[in-house]
Amino acid sequence: MSLEWFDRVCGELQDYMESICEEYDEMGHITVDRAAKHPRIECFVEMEDDEREFFCTLFFDPHNEEFYIEEFDIDMEQTSRTILPDIEDIIEAVHESFHAYLDEFEFVDEIEGSDEDEDEMILLDEDGEIVDDEDDYEYDEIVVDVEWTTPEVMAYTYMDEVEVSYQFGVIHDTGDGILRRVNRIKTEDNELLEDESNFIFSKEEAGTIIELIENNMEAMDGFDM
Repeated sequence: MSLEWFDRVCGELQDYMESICEEYDEMGHITVDRAAKHPRIECFVEMEDDEREFFCTLFFDPHNEEFYIEEFDIDMEQTSRTILPDIEDIIEAVHESFHAYLDEFEFVDEIEGSDEDEDEMILLDEDGEIVDDEDDYEYDEIVVDVEWTTPEVMAYTYMDEVEVSYQFGVIHDTGDGILRRVNRIKTEDNELLEDESNFIFSKEEAGTIIELIENNMEAMDGFDM
C-alpha cells in the first residue's frame, strides 16, 4: 500500500482548482486527513463566522491506490462509490460539487431574502374591515382597498356539510377584479371551519377565464355524478 498518489494530489489539487476557477480561488479551501484508514481530502468554504461549509469529500483507497467519492442513493437506500482514476476526474468532481454548492447556497439565500422583503397584502371591504387578516407576519403592510360590488353569493352546498360562496369586487388602485371565495365546512362535532382565499385578475384576463371555464365545464365532475 502506498500514499504516494494521495500525497501528489494533495499537493497539486488546490493549485489546479485555483487556476481553473476564479470563484474557487476566492472561496475554496481543502483540509487533509492522512491518518484515517481511508485518507481523505475535504473541500470547504469558510464562512464569516469561521464556520466551515463542506461541499466535497475525496476518499483514497490505499490498497487499490485510487480516489473515490461516496453518494447516498435515497431510492435504493444505499451508498454508492464513484471511482476517480485520474487527476482530471478528481478536478472535475470537485469543480462540479463546488458549483452545485454555490447554486444551492444562492437559492437558499434568495428564498430567505424574499421572506424578509415580502409584503403582506391586507384586503379591506367597503366598511374598512379586514377581509384577510394575517398580522402574525412582521412585513411591511400594503393595504388594498376593495369595493365589493356584489353581496356574498352562494355557489353550492353539499349535504349541509359543505358550503361555498363567492363575492366579486374591484380593487380601487388598479381597477383589477377580485373574487373572494369562502369555504365553510361543518365537522362531526358540529364545529364550523371557514377557509377564505382571493383571486385577483385584470379586465383583459376576464374574457379568457370565462371562456376557459365555459369550454371545460363538461370535463368536470359534480357531486351528483
